[in-house]
Amino acid sequence: MATQKLYAGVKLREIRARLSLTQKAFADKLGVSLPYLNQMENNHRPVSAAVVLALAQEFGLDVTELTVGESERLVSDMREALADPVFTSGTPPLADLRLAASNAPALARAFLDLHRAYRQTHERLASLDEALGREDASLKPSPWEEVRDFFHYCDNYIDAIDRAAEHVSQGAATGNRRDVAQLAEDQLRRSGITLVQSDVPGIRHYDPATRRLEISSRVQDATRRFQLLHQLALLTQNDLLEATLDLARFSTPEARGIAKIGLANYFAGAALMPYRAFLEAARDTRHDLERLADRFGASIEQVAHRLSTLQRPGAKGIPFFFVRVDQAGTITKRHSATRLQFARFGGACPLWVVHRAFETPGQFLRQFVETPDGVKYLCLAREVSKPAGAFLAPVRRYAIGLGCEVQHAAELVYSDGLDPKGRFEPIGISCRICERPNCHQRSVPPLERPLRVNPNQRDLLPYEIAG
Repeated sequence: MATQKLYAGVKLREIRARLSLTQKAFADKLGVSLPYLNQMENNHRPVSAAVVLALAQEFGLDVTELTVGESERLVSDMREALADPVFTSGTPPLADLRLAASNAPALARAFLDLHRAYRQTHERLASLDEALGREDASLKPSPWEEVRDFFHYCDNYIDAIDRAAEHVSQGAATGNRRDVAQLAEDQLRRSGITLVQSDVPGIRHYDPATRRLEISSRVQDATRRFQLLHQLALLTQNDLLEATLDLARFSTPEARGIAKIGLANYFAGAALMPYRAFLEAARDTRHDLERLADRFGASIEQVAHRLSTLQRPGAKGIPFFFVRVDQAGTITKRHSATRLQFARFGGACPLWVVHRAFETPGQFLRQFVETPDGVKYLCLAREVSKPAGAFLAPVRRYAIGLGCEVQHAAELVYSDGLDPKGRFEPIGISCRICERPNCHQRSVPPLERPLRVNPNQRDLLPYEIAG
């Protein structure tokens, strides 16, 4: 397979601006001519290996910043959007999409916003009886989608909040779950908060008038610690949370409110599993989720989610993707620091091991997969249950998935006993944009490929995907 050329003009310009260097000074430090640098910054030439090496040696740059990030996400999202039948002239070449994402990211985002508005219009027309007379029938993204995309394009890493949480957790002994919980309780009490464990409906309830915080006595210890730290973020880090929300410029109060909850959750996870201590422990345990959960007093899901956030510049962990799926196959959480991107519309590939996790509760399942772009991954999945703590109370069941590119597999304990040269399951992002012609689990035809239908022949599918 041919090596993909690296076009990163926007990122080069950002690095130069961050260093306050002129093009001439930057070119001199990289050992290239001024015209050559200008061509790279405008994506007329790919970034050479020598320039990548110079960036690492001269400036200590984490070169993964050039290869994974917003550009790959934009390419994936544009490719899915362009598979919509409304685009009748065919999908632009992948090279053109990469150039658009790297050289004109604002234009790419505007295109995605326009397509999202188009889809929402169609959905409202399909349920006209519901939409008629509604004052909120606008073409804006839903608050949930807007917040999801905010974290998606931040690589699920918020530096200022992550460092603030790490600073707060330094008051507790590293990795001691009791000290972290006690630290949160002490800080809340010093803030005048009364802490109560009771049979409160739900999980947590805070009354600002009485400054009384109730946490359900039925929740597990990991959940209780997390909720204490979440409330600590809301009460002691409000200025930081609000400043972050101001920078994000959400379009509705509802989106801002959902994002604030997400940022408080981020703080809680980062305080429970502080960055440097958690990164070191992850490497020491070879990313054993159960050992990490025991060491930091967290749940398996919290640990998996935290692993997907270890993207601090200069101190990055393995790039992971993390996903949570409900029993209907709906993705309820999705984060990726890898090239694997999840479908924005519809369900995930049914061949993915995460869907089989419900069949084996409490066990980890492992799978080597290959996506249509030729990238190979090690994936693991596990069913997680969240009981309500009472007879006949509903139990929430999910499957979580975690994975990384196969070149990092040896750093995970879950690769032990697997043959990295063995079979890789061919999976896609979603059926509507997957071009694999002979998939026995295909639910709908690919939108960007013509079909041939022969009523006198039946194979795995009632149609043939034309080449």
